[in-house]
Amino acid sequence: MLPVLRDTPPPYRTIVFDCDSTLSAIEGIDELAGADRARIEELTNRAMAGELALEAVYGLRLELVRPTKERVERLGDEYVARAVPEAKELVRALQALGKRVVIVSGGVAPAVRALARELGVPTADVHAVELRFDAQGAYAGFDERSPLARSGGKVEVLRALGAAADARPLALVGDGKTDLEAGEADDGADRFVAYGGVVRRAAVFERARVACETKSLAGLVPLLLSPAELATLSRAPEHAALLRAARLTS
Repeated sequence: MLPVLRDTPPPYRTIVFDCDSTLSAIEGIDELAGADRARIEELTNRAMAGELALEAVYGLRLELVRPTKERVERLGDEYVARAVPEAKELVRALQALGKRVVIVSGGVAPAVRALARELGVPTADVHAVELRFDAQGAYAGFDERSPLARSGGKVEVLRALGAAADARPLALVGDGKTDLEAGEADDGADRFVAYGGVVRRAAVFERARVACETKSLAGLVPLLLSPAELATLSRAPEHAALLRAARLTS
């Protein structure tokens, strides 16, 4: 029997975002792939759809790609350039309401941190997979101990986040099977929002109770904020563009 996702309505104290195909419109490992892109994309899609365990493909993809330190730094720039519309505005609005915004991603940490800096998410609130490089900047492996390199790992990270004082309720936004797992876990997200504005993964959407398919992250506003919080934002001119994009004001 499949687990039933909990769905606690807003307000939330913590909002967790996936990175690839959620905050940014690319899959980082696919962008790193070069000539092996078709094969890497197939592995990525199968893992995100739940057809393959993440741990079965994570190290394999990196070994095929072997990204240099310089290339990973460029990937950070690509994440920023392909940020989903209204990502920065949404983060600013959430933080203005006193919420903790966190990124939890199976992506490579140096590149994810670059996007976080652009969005205004503190480095301490970025959870991703660290890479190792040799003295010349060549790929030398990844952190095999990271829970984010295996299935069920996001559950562990969300469990730790949710255990902190004043962390609950906690909402999670993501597009892949690992995000869905964190929504299904008893001690995972209090609300899971399946985001399909970049890629709509049927295996995730058919299980999710709450979903968003807008090309802009402004579509998440009514799903993450209570009426009282929306009223607070409406009184602050700096958030007017976000609310217009969410079609909540004229």
